[in-house]
Amino acid sequence: MKRPRDSRWVLILMFLGILVSVPLIQTGIEIRRGEWPQALELFQRKPTASNLRAYEHNLEDASWAAKESRPWIQSAQFEWLGDGGEKALVGLDGWLFYRPGLDYLVSRPAAAEAPGGTNDPLPAVVAFRDELAARGIRLLVLPAPNKESIYPDKVTRRAAHLRGVLGLQTWDFFVRLHAANVEVIDLFAAFAEARQTPRAAAEVPLYLAQDTHWSPAGIAVAAKEVARRLVERGWVKPGTTGFEAKPAPVQRLGDVLRMLQVPELERRATPETVPCVQVIHRNGNQLYQDDPDSEILVLGDSFLRIYEQDEPGAAGFIAHLAKELKQPLTSLVSDGGASTLVRQELYRRPGLLKNKQVVVWEFAAARGEL
Repeated sequence: MKRPRDSRWVLILMFLGILVSVPLIQTGIEIRRGEWPQALELFQRKPTASNLRAYEHNLEDASWAAKESRPWIQSAQFEWLGDGGEKALVGLDGWLFYRPGLDYLVSRPAAAEAPGGTNDPLPAVVAFRDELAARGIRLLVLPAPNKESIYPDKVTRRAAHLRGVLGLQTWDFFVRLHAANVEVIDLFAAFAEARQTPRAAAEVPLYLAQDTHWSPAGIAVAAKEVARRLVERGWVKPGTTGFEAKPAPVQRLGDVLRMLQVPELERRATPETVPCVQVIHRNGNQLYQDDPDSEILVLGDSFLRIYEQDEPGAAGFIAHLAKELKQPLTSLVSDGGASTLVRQELYRRPGLLKNKQVVVWEFAAARGEL
């Protein structure tokens, strides 16, 4: 009867030993470096709530034990428990998702995002449309779906029967875009339809498994939809430039994995094989390049950068839209809050609008940050 109790005491003593030894080791390391022990900073400040919080954060950042153990703990959480922390959600079949994007998908519209609120994207879209119209330029809006909305069945088995989910905030945004007579491409519907085709199960997915961005197959669908709308509306006439497709597969480590900032995971991860398709000129075998004198300007974020400016080049949405329209385009791409930054850059470079008839404006729909 004494043995279990003795075992518990051993565990308790080991735990207390760890609690005591870690700060002692940390203090020893700091003294050896000639530094003032971090633990003693507590007695150099007034014991206010803000000072205590700052002391706690500084202690965590400077802790040898925390720095040494954090990558291993994060790696174990991810690989053993399927826990991606605040940035990533581990889905099915090796798929990774951006957790804030999933939160946006399932959340209800916030009060601040109500019509007329400070975060309401519609006024910015309408104002931009009207500014362009004053110069005789038409605007086509292209919200790029977040991966979670197109592949909910890869998030959880409870969504196995779904081939697309439109979040309430995104649905509301589309309704109000149509009410404001803004020309918009509904890629959510186009992608859902593409997934329902009999051949879809055997084809490459529309999004990358480890990444937030679309795959070459998704780009092909998007480029065809935009080209078809521009021609149907009579805004653009197909050109005469001959383009061809050239396979250019690449190996890519997904951005969701990199967001975790765990080098050990990145070292052990297997890059995803991406079957990119470069666009080349039929005569001369040269890669696609923009033309600043084109009548079409394409604006966007990292959904336009991927494969186009990234490896392998000339294989992204811009090149494939040019191939569908049989004419080169002008483009302006900016990452991170790009829906705002790309317009700011356009205002600084008004010459980009010279001779333009159409602006295609792509932005990630997941956050609606305009």
